[in-house]
Amino acid sequence: MEEFEKLERALSQVSGFIYPNEVELQWGLLVVIYPYITGLVAGAFILASLEKVFKVKEVLPTYRLAMLTALAFLIVAPMPLQAHLGHPERSVSMFLTPNPDSAMAMFGFVYLWYLMVVLLLEIWFEYRADLAMWSKQKTGSIRLFYWLVSLGSRDLSPASIEFDRKAVHAVTLIGIPSAFLLHGYVGFIFGSVKANPWWSSVLMPIVFLFSAIVSGIALVLLIYYFSSLLRKKAPEMACLNKLASFLLYALIIDLSLELLDFVHRLYESEESVEILRELISSKLFISLTIVQILLGTIGPMVMLAVARFSTLPDELKRISYFLAALLVQVGIFSTRWNVVIGGQLFSKSLRGLTVYKLELGGAEGVFAALGLLILPFIILYVLIKLLPPWEEARAIPTAESGVRDGEL
Repeated sequence: MEEFEKLERALSQVSGFIYPNEVELQWGLLVVIYPYITGLVAGAFILASLEKVFKVKEVLPTYRLAMLTALAFLIVAPMPLQAHLGHPERSVSMFLTPNPDSAMAMFGFVYLWYLMVVLLLEIWFEYRADLAMWSKQKTGSIRLFYWLVSLGSRDLSPASIEFDRKAVHAVTLIGIPSAFLLHGYVGFIFGSVKANPWWSSVLMPIVFLFSAIVSGIALVLLIYYFSSLLRKKAPEMACLNKLASFLLYALIIDLSLELLDFVHRLYESEESVEILRELISSKLFISLTIVQILLGTIGPMVMLAVARFSTLPDELKRISYFLAALLVQVGIFSTRWNVVIGGQLFSKSLRGLTVYKLELGGAEGVFAALGLLILPFIILYVLIKLLPPWEEARAIPTAESGVRDGEL
């Protein structure tokens, strides 16, 4: 009886003609969180690569923080999909019987490559000398932890430290296309579904990738700003200005790509254009037009441009950057919502629209989603405690901090 009443309420909000099996959406809030989190991972790593590969020294204070942020969110990245599955234990079989014809099945291999080969390897080489020094300085169980993580390494010679630096550079070079693959592949999964005109677009992987860069830069800016306040240190304005500049440029490119995709759909004027127009003007009007475009994209662009290229006081600039980055996160999450949920709101007959109702409890509810969004920050807090990313916490000073190699 309860299921019947639930179906009856859902049908009361259906407009036009829609098949009965399309009333209830198969992908819910957890599937929205999955591309959102993977985008943060890819964006944070690409931001970190700016210092190591492209020598953007202004973002050096956020390099280690960006790497730890990417790791914390990457650990949680597959969890929304696992929680969404009815039998998550069966996902192990895709590693035992790989299927290269399935984009979804190949995610596990992309994930393991990025986690084990790229991210963990780069973090290890970046921290190796510090871990070796900490294993000598600390006492008790924490000393054993640093010794184990350093794999017993004790070599602190200039040659060894130089090798670490070159290894980080090499792994970062490999990691950039890997980060592109990690999130571009997520867009590929949606873009390759030809039966769904809302998803079927050759620009989908590129749009996903640039929105990932936007969200990752904004997240690192937020964490850097907030962590500086907690440590009672003023964030470096040169770093914030550079982060704001990259965020602004990435937003412009991302908005341009989305507008290009939209104009291309209108120009093609396929049979689905009428139902998509109705979808945008009714079901997705608030989440797409108001939240994603106005609040999450145009608003932050104006705030960043005014704050970055004006003579405002530094404190006002910091607040503007923080608020803009916060709005960007809202906008990117809305983007993921509009893609995942919006693509399921119209019938395959292209003649009707359904509705999606959020639930508070349950595996697909708001509380479960909030738990998955909070968990990466808890992991990041633990990582920061074990592997401090701050310049003053380095056991081995760098040349950038004003100490010559001969003084190590």
